[in-house]
Amino acid sequence: MSGNLEKNLFQLKLTSKQLQRQIKKTEQEEKKQKDKLKEAIQKGNMEGARILGADAIRKKNEVLNLQRLVSRIDAVASRVQTAVTMRRSTYVRLDDEYLDLPGNLYFVTSSMANVVKGMDRAMESMNLEKVCISMVMDKFEQQFEDLDVQTEYMEGAIAGTTTLTTPQNEVDDLIRQVAEESQIELKHELGELQPSSASLVVSEEKERKAEDDILSERLRQLRG
Repeated sequence: MSGNLEKNLFQLKLTSKQLQRQIKKTEQEEKKQKDKLKEAIQKGNMEGARILGADAIRKKNEVLNLQRLVSRIDAVASRVQTAVTMRRSTYVRLDDEYLDLPGNLYFVTSSMANVVKGMDRAMESMNLEKVCISMVMDKFEQQFEDLDVQTEYMEGAIAGTTTLTTPQNEVDDLIRQVAEESQIELKHELGELQPSSASLVVSEEKERKAEDDILSERLRQLRG
């Protein structure tokens, strides 16, 4: 089982690198279109400028879609890496004690392998030059959801963590930090600062039990 996961992990990382190369190529094409756009404007060729402008925007959107896809693939690779690591040991540590989870762990890693195999087939069929990114994203959507449920269950059993998504306030704080370090003036898109993570601990504890119940039910449905 671990070998299959490692094989799929390699394929995920390889596809991510291929997409990153495609991103660089598309960015270069976008720059060329902008250069042509500038030249068309200087010559007063507004009709040509509109066409070139549309092409440049299309390339820009293609870059953004590719970046989103890479982000999703990298997220799955991280989860698969967790599965590979966990599968190597029958016993896991929980609150300074060792807990035997062979049944649950086997189910989670087996399901992960099946999910990644489905993604592997989708990636093998992709033509990076002509692929419709939105269709690929749709194809991955359900597989990501299932993988999140399975990994969330495993991480919850190990560390009491039931949330895999990055809190928005942490993202906003990081953006502000980087902006301050770079002396970049932020606009008001981010809104007011969110409460620190420390102030959210109490409410998170209250919500944890309800989240565990929901998670267990979703995992039961996946098993069925």
